[in-house]
Amino acid sequence: MSNPISGLFGGSPSLDKATLDKAKRKAVDSPEANAAETAKAKPTVSREDQVQLSDIAKKAMAEPAFDRSKVDSIKLALQQGNYPLNARHIAESFVAMENLIG
Repeated sequence: MSNPISGLFGGSPSLDKATLDKAKRKAVDSPEANAAETAKAKPTVSREDQVQLSDIAKKAMAEPAFDRSKVDSIKLALQQGNYPLNARHIAESFVAMENLIG
């Protein structure tokens, strides 16, 4: 009796690997298997898929994922030289990130 999935004989545990590999190649190379695979691979006519978003999803996509006014105020402070930068804190952050990377 053969295995319905692989088409290989599944009754005797005494079959060696070479015999199984040969049977697999034979099953794959057979014209019946290739014809069956080709028939399965033919595309079928399908309807066009549609996605409908909820009102919450539409609202979330319409709004930016950040606070525009905060970004603008930081940008202005950097341009004017009024934004406090702590070089030590920045360096420590880079070291921590380097340690995570490896």
